[in-house]
Amino acid sequence: MRGLYARWMDRWERNLATRDTNRVVRPFDWGSEWLHAIGFPSFPLDANGDAARRLPAFVTEALKDSDRFFSYLPVRDYLLQDGRLTFSSPAPSGDPENDTVHARWFPAPDDGGRALVVLPQWNSDAEGHVGLAKLLSRFGVSALRMTMAYHAERMPAGLERADYHCSANVGRTIHACRQSVIDARACLDWLEQRGYTRIGILGTSLGSCIAFIAAAHDARVRAGIFNHVSMYFSDVVWTGLSTQNVRKGFSGHVSQDELRRYWSVISPASYLNRLQGRDMRSLLIWARYDTTFRPVYSRQVLESFRTLKLPHKVFTLPCGHYTTGQYPFNLIDGLAMCRFAAKNL
Repeated sequence: MRGLYARWMDRWERNLATRDTNRVVRPFDWGSEWLHAIGFPSFPLDANGDAARRLPAFVTEALKDSDRFFSYLPVRDYLLQDGRLTFSSPAPSGDPENDTVHARWFPAPDDGGRALVVLPQWNSDAEGHVGLAKLLSRFGVSALRMTMAYHAERMPAGLERADYHCSANVGRTIHACRQSVIDARACLDWLEQRGYTRIGILGTSLGSCIAFIAAAHDARVRAGIFNHVSMYFSDVVWTGLSTQNVRKGFSGHVSQDELRRYWSVISPASYLNRLQGRDMRSLLIWARYDTTFRPVYSRQVLESFRTLKLPHKVFTLPCGHYTTGQYPFNLIDGLAMCRFAAKNL
């Protein structure tokens, strides 16, 4: 039987989770055109009717050469004005709003060459994690806060939420995650061009997944801060309180196990072994009463890091997913991340 605190936290989580009334259940789609647009591995444009058979081969090939899957051409049009950085996404979606990357720059007065790329949570607005970026700069670490694909300034007309980044469209979700990973790496390029040598990355929730994959494919990352962790992208979507509208879109089309395989290419579990032999310090943050990144899945990440003997620290929050953003947990979380960044970059 759960204790009084756990029941209180669960009620608070559910109250926060049900405040938004604009969630919609979008129809299932294999999204063949999005997989075809990636170009590697090859995927027929008209394969929707045969996608269930073709997708495993696509995923296997992408995982076999993930360096190529997440490769990109250098950005040539970085523009910094009044603390706001924009550039063209190296992994375009075809939507002009989404394909212009927006980031906000918060340089620390004396950062000693230390800088972090900061990625907020799913459905974050334009102000998400701006406070954290400012706090990082006060700790002596410059912060570049990037808007992920289909969020805030990058949201296409007609949308109210960042549904195109995570939805029951299998291929579009893969394409969107890949785009955000590549955009984050382009932000690392920009920091390097400005002379930064002690570079890290920080992500929360969906941003944590994107940050991990970017770090796993970029040896320049010396420290990774992963705020809410799970092994598989699909497990969060399938079981999380905040993604039940997405889960409903899969009903009758794919199982949890099948989706785990299809989305393994955008899951941290697939790239853990890439951290072996690297001197990258990680901070793994999980919440004991998380209703979205369920503790059972977070503990799998902690156990994998221990088994692989990857350098890391663990920080446990005494709250849930939504309540992480509430006082005092947001302050506890923010200070833990800033202290780790200041010490390990």
